[in-house]
Amino acid sequence: MFDKILIANRGEIACRIIKTARRMGIKTVAVYSDADRDALHVAMADEAVHIGPAAAAQSYLVIDKIVEACRQTGAQAVHPGYGFLSEREAFPKALQAAGIVFIGPNPGAIAAMGDKIESKKAASAAQVSTVPGFLGVIESPEHAVTIADEIGYPVMIKASAGGGGKGMRIAHSAGEVAEGFARARSEAASSFGDDRVFVEKFITDPRHIEIQVIGDKHGNVVYLGERECSIQRRNQKVIEEAPSPLLDEATRRKMGEQAVALAKAVNYDSAGTVEFVAGQDKSFYFLEMNTRLQVEHPVTEMITGLDLVELMIRVAAGETLPIAQEDVRLNGWAVESRVYAEDPTRNFLPSIGRLTTYRPPEEGEFGEAIVRNDTGVEEGSEIAIHYDPMIAKLVTWAPTRTEAISSQAQALDAFAIDGIRHNIPFLSALMHHPRWQEGRLSTGFIAEEFPNGFEAPKPAGEVARRMAAAAAAIDHLLNERKRGISGQMREPYQLRFEQERVVMLGEERFEAIVETTNDGVSVAFADGTEWQVDSDWLPGEPVWTGLIDGEPAAIQVRSLLNGVFLQHAGAAAEARVFTKREAELAALMPVKEVAGSGKQLLCPMPGLVKSIMVTPGQEVKAGEPLAIVEAMKMENVLRAERDGTVQTIQAKEGDSLAVDAVILEFA
Repeated sequence: MFDKILIANRGEIACRIIKTARRMGIKTVAVYSDADRDALHVAMADEAVHIGPAAAAQSYLVIDKIVEACRQTGAQAVHPGYGFLSEREAFPKALQAAGIVFIGPNPGAIAAMGDKIESKKAASAAQVSTVPGFLGVIESPEHAVTIADEIGYPVMIKASAGGGGKGMRIAHSAGEVAEGFARARSEAASSFGDDRVFVEKFITDPRHIEIQVIGDKHGNVVYLGERECSIQRRNQKVIEEAPSPLLDEATRRKMGEQAVALAKAVNYDSAGTVEFVAGQDKSFYFLEMNTRLQVEHPVTEMITGLDLVELMIRVAAGETLPIAQEDVRLNGWAVESRVYAEDPTRNFLPSIGRLTTYRPPEEGEFGEAIVRNDTGVEEGSEIAIHYDPMIAKLVTWAPTRTEAISSQAQALDAFAIDGIRHNIPFLSALMHHPRWQEGRLSTGFIAEEFPNGFEAPKPAGEVARRMAAAAAAIDHLLNERKRGISGQMREPYQLRFEQERVVMLGEERFEAIVETTNDGVSVAFADGTEWQVDSDWLPGEPVWTGLIDGEPAAIQVRSLLNGVFLQHAGAAAEARVFTKREAELAALMPVKEVAGSGKQLLCPMPGLVKSIMVTPGQEVKAGEPLAIVEAMKMENVLRAERDGTVQTIQAKEGDSLAVDAVILEFA
């Protein structure tokens, strides 16, 4: 076994690998760029080596710098994590030449499977069901249009060396193919240093289901069940679960056996994932094979009890797999939410900044449920523009899918982040979405269920009642604290606050009587229902936790003028608690209208201006592209919302812009 390994990655996955290595008694070496000098993975590792500037192309993607870091530290092996160099055939070859072990598949398997064009050819040869498409390299937009016309629309344009949704476009017409080809090719070159793309048929109403495989250097390969990854936005996964609510045992076995046959055909000898697009009728077609550890590997670990990182390390050291196929048992259900630094109310555009608050839910066993949080940040960490926007992966396990979802919902409610925009409200809303809870999924789920984008819904029903009760209890606590302020004209025992209260939850009104009891606070609503509220919450804490009517609840709390902002179960509202007279006066206050202007094109997220596509004086029609802004390696085309004439252009190509910076103005 190795004494020391180097992790050629950063962030969450680097921290994840360090945890397993530490448990195995293996020392670790971190590498870091200028932007990651103070990163958590650097602090966790036994040693750390600086490898260059913030840009990945000058640091994490430079093979020679990784090899040199191994020489400096005496690292015997390298784990690549996911992304960066993990699927570059040249990387394990360079390590091998330097006498360093690659904790991943052999270069031949990477060459056969890591390239999406070659992997489809290999899959066809191995009798694996594949999606109709053109497997050659496409040289021009015109060539791409010709191929798409022959296949039939819609089609998927994909980067051959791609992953993580980058270099991928769906096209429904020849015009969309031409533009999508250019964008996919540019993103592929920027993200992977390889601009080759291919075209294949896009399966309508598809599900994304993948099979986890693990092989050793002695010819053994097993599959570890499947993961459902259909909840995606911009072709990037948001929520994963294992097993899939679609599959039955017979379909699972067929997919698993095909995945193993493909892995054996290329002598696969590490952890890998065979991805399939599945129809609602349980038909399935090979998509690609990722020759690395997947982001969503924790859900497989939770239902199998296996540590995939440990298996990768042991296999790389030459050990035989400790399990056979008949030993694999799937137990319970696991759900993973990817917590991203992005604004779901702005079409999930990236957000950057410092984590002024980062308080994840407590990890561990809670009754029959388990909560796990894989992260690479801590409070005070900086979310930079240079890398992927993922902050953490929140994973819950329980005996059943319903219980795993319920546990995930509670954990999301208890996850407090401030300083940047993030997608926790959206994830929380998803956990309560009826279609998600029923398992009626497809890769178009988010687009179909949130066609106009996401806004946190207003509280309703029992959710609204819980939030109103919590608001009343919070206000009652604050009033009690006021009694203890020194220097008041009357003694605290002489003060008495009115018990009759009006809770305004947004525009919804709740009348209640609020009283102190031996167990906490009693909130009796006007309809006759009375709830006991018990909590140890203190003012200033970002999450209120306690019991409401005997049920555990977690509610996000942010201070407002004369009130609090609450988020719970995917809903959000401003809450203010008044006396009856205060409520009457508050109702008379005019509502302040926010003035807006449609005469400017604003940068929707922090990013780099890749292209300005118009000139001053140019007339544009609604839908025409105006500019391209790149953020976290994703190119975003900004289009005209209405007809107009460009008056002035305030930005130029190469500018780094903040959110809401003016790009151009209309006449």
